[in-house]
Amino acid sequence: MTLVCGVDEAGRGPLAGPVFAAAVILDPARLIAGLADSKTLTARRREKLAVEIRLRAAAWSVASASVEEIDALNILQASLLAMRRAVEQLAVTPARVLVDGLQRPRLGLPVEAVVRGDATVPAIAAASILAKVARDAEMLTLHQLFPQYGFDRHKGYPTVAHLAALRAHGVSAAHRRSFAPVRALVGGGILS
Repeated sequence: MTLVCGVDEAGRGPLAGPVFAAAVILDPARLIAGLADSKTLTARRREKLAVEIRLRAAAWSVASASVEEIDALNILQASLLAMRRAVEQLAVTPARVLVDGLQRPRLGLPVEAVVRGDATVPAIAAASILAKVARDAEMLTLHQLFPQYGFDRHKGYPTVAHLAALRAHGVSAAHRRSFAPVRALVGGGILS
């Protein structure tokens, strides 16, 4: 059996919190029904599927890149770093890695980028679910530390409410200072 690993990330667009990535090697003998792009699933359905993935996959791993790494490297490079960490943490080494999107992390393995892979490749869909569930859990933890921003509702995305909270409370340690709306506030600019 050729071990194929699916990889996806969650959290490239938000203004706050780490970016997460997951790597999943599915077990063909233990199929999981309902795998799909995490963005098309409800939070409840993602949570249920995440439990199934963790129980039934041949191997899985979740990793992240911190806000500091995002600000130092840029979001694309930090996402690729999180992906590489996820693959390197797998308990078994895959023969091939399939990554959602256009970009590929540098690995010592064959890596293929698959556009819309989260909707077409079950292992990538599984990775998208684990990454999203892990990131959402982290944003709930950050909400406990910084409740004034409403991370429990918008998960750090630049919603009207989040931008208003940034204007009212300033920038927290959880915010990505390299992202334009946050950078404008740190630099004394006005958020619009």
